[in-house]
Amino acid sequence: MKRKLVLIGNGMAGVRCIEEILKLDREAFEITIFGSEPHPNYNRILLSKVLQGDTRLDDITLNSWEWYERNGIRLFVGETVTEVDIKRRLVRTDRGRVVEYDELIFATGSNPFILPVPGADLPGVTAFRDIQDCERMIEYAKTYKKAAVIGGGLLGLEAARGLLHLGMDVDVIHIFDYLMERQLDPTASKLLQRELEKQGMNVLLRKETAELFGNGRVEGFSAGFYRCA
Repeated sequence: MKRKLVLIGNGMAGVRCIEEILKLDREAFEITIFGSEPHPNYNRILLSKVLQGDTRLDDITLNSWEWYERNGIRLFVGETVTEVDIKRRLVRTDRGRVVEYDELIFATGSNPFILPVPGADLPGVTAFRDIQDCERMIEYAKTYKKAAVIGGGLLGLEAARGLLHLGMDVDVIHIFDYLMERQLDPTASKLLQRELEKQGMNVLLRKETAELFGNGRVEGFSAGFYRCA
C-alpha cells in the first residue's frame, strides 16, 4: 500500500521537494498537492519579466499540468487548506474537501509585507509576489501613469523597472541611505542609481513612508526624512 503524502503549497520549494521524492522512489507515495493560486508551479524569480511584458506565464511555468498527471499527482489549484487535524491525519480546505495523509509537508512560503500605515488598504495598493500582482499592475498601467514603489531592494527595483517598461512615471521610496544596501556597497549602489535615473526612475532616499492617501483609491503618499539612530 502506498503511503499518502500531502503537500500544502504548490510553489517552487514544495514541488522541488516532490521531484526529489519521485527520484528516490516513484512508487512510495500517493501524492496530493494543494495550491491557492489557479496555476501549476511557476518560477517566481522571473515575475519581473512578466511585469515588463517580455514573458508570459506559460514561459515561466516549471511543471506543466501534464507533468502532474504523468507522475500520478492529484493537484487542486485555487484551493486553500484551512485546517489540519493532526489526530485524525486529515486536511480540510476552503471548498470543503477532506483528504487523509500519512505524511504532510508545509511549503506555503511567505506573505508579502505591506507597511502598516494609514491608507495601506486603499484600492491601487498592491504587493509584488505572484502572477496576480503582475496582472493587476499591468491593468493599472493602462489607466494610470504614475506609480510609487516603497522599498529600494532587489524586488522593489525589479517592480519599478517593470512599471517603467509599461510607460509609467515611477518614484522609488527607500528608507536607507542607498539602494540595495544588503547586496551592494555605497559606491556600487550609487552607480546603479545613476543608471536607473537615466532610464527615468526617480529615487527618494532616507524617506520613511508615513501615509498613503486618496479619495476612493490611492492617489499619493507622504514620506518624512528618516534619521538613522
